[in-house]
Amino acid sequence: MYVMLKYADTPAETGAPPVVWPAESRIPRKSGLPTVVVVAHPRCSCTRATISELAMLMTRLHNRATAVVVLEHPHGTPEHWEETDLWRSAAEIPGVTVMGDPDEVEADRFRAQASGQTMLYNADGRLLFSGGITASRGHAGDNAGRDSIISLVTDGGAEQTKTLVFGCALHNPASLSSNGEKR
Repeated sequence: MYVMLKYADTPAETGAPPVVWPAESRIPRKSGLPTVVVVAHPRCSCTRATISELAMLMTRLHNRATAVVVLEHPHGTPEHWEETDLWRSAAEIPGVTVMGDPDEVEADRFRAQASGQTMLYNADGRLLFSGGITASRGHAGDNAGRDSIISLVTDGGAEQTKTLVFGCALHNPASLSSNGEKR
């Protein structure tokens, strides 16, 4: 039991996203609105909680921000490999676009290191927030990341602009089984 609790409360290595939106990015943005970017592994069970939190976040931000969920598609995996239940769940959230990330190009551009890493960029493409939107690995519920993003979009400021990310490492072939599932 201790090992499971320790794992749930152990954050992943957090990437350092660029402070300005990468010009070469293919991620769509809507003019005049902030954009939430979630980079995720489509087969990471921890990420289900992130998608659940994103649904709550987007409900609270109704038409004040857009969001894009970028699901990695590692080199050598079959076509449409990233189109899992996480893809379908994210696609059902109003205001959210879901896209695959062949060869993890966008994950690299945004320097994401863990599934569930979430970033908020303002309408001008400046980074306002980076971190996770869950309080622990695989657990939805009140958390500083979600509260920070809501505050930044609605009030223009937040107590925290960076939080820990609780998800599986991206770019880690050793963590994949032979069928591409996260171990």
